[in-house]
Amino acid sequence: MRHDKEVTEQTGRPGHPHQVPTPSPSPTRLIATDLDGTLLRDDKSVSERTIAALGAAEEAGIEVFFVTGRPARWMDVVSDHVHGHGLAICGNGAAVVDLHGGPGTHRFVKLRPLERATALGVIDVLRTAAPGSSFAVERTGGIHHELGYPPMFLDPAVTIAPAEKLLAEHSDVADQPILKILAHHAELSPDAFLTLARIAVGDRASVTRSSPTALLEISAPGVSKASTLALCCAERGISAEEVVAFGDMPNDVEMLTWAGTSYAMGNAHEDVIAAASGRTVANNEDGVAVIIEQILRQQAR
Repeated sequence: MRHDKEVTEQTGRPGHPHQVPTPSPSPTRLIATDLDGTLLRDDKSVSERTIAALGAAEEAGIEVFFVTGRPARWMDVVSDHVHGHGLAICGNGAAVVDLHGGPGTHRFVKLRPLERATALGVIDVLRTAAPGSSFAVERTGGIHHELGYPPMFLDPAVTIAPAEKLLAEHSDVADQPILKILAHHAELSPDAFLTLARIAVGDRASVTRSSPTALLEISAPGVSKASTLALCCAERGISAEEVVAFGDMPNDVEMLTWAGTSYAMGNAHEDVIAAASGRTVANNEDGVAVIIEQILRQQAR
């Protein structure tokens, strides 16, 4: 059930309204939040207000899941703020990671990898449909990319080779599961590349994006933030109606649609705004914390 009736309240800062769906008859048991553009400010920090809100939610018995397109090795930014279970969903649902233990010690709990043959097939299709595409392969041990792929400065030590070689059956990293393929195009717009790729790839794989550039993220068929979050919730006996989700980019759409209550950030992509049942203020204004504080007030009554 979606909660489409909305009222407008103020965040306490004049001129910044947010829309709030009618509260669900089910109490909130889990908060699922994206990171970049959502929980994190643009400088990639977690504000003191947000840290306090996350801690208060956990103290109130509400589980918090970070659900992100980021790989596990980029989760240090929030590893100090995990409580309770300490789990995060990474790689757009390709991995569930235990963040306990601190930076550099993250442990994979669940993997939903992309098969090598599927990855090769998708790359072949996209080379034909979008000439000029360049590719990277994200594995459990790190990322490797083609020469024309834009370098990620957070990952300086990588193998640079054609994607087909990176995916070779006897490559040095063949024993590491493939979490996703990344495809970049220097000339197409981000949404145009996404639309083209989804048509070309069809049901061979899940194609989405979270970058402001034409960079696509390609996972195994059926793998998304939503489907992995649903698995984690089912293991805990938590229904979609008891989940509140937050996001800002197309890779969040399925999760926001699945959750009983969902919020697009004030800085969200138009597809995210259309998918969510409510809207909060932007990430730089602590939009996630604003709603968590409200949920805690409502559940305390």
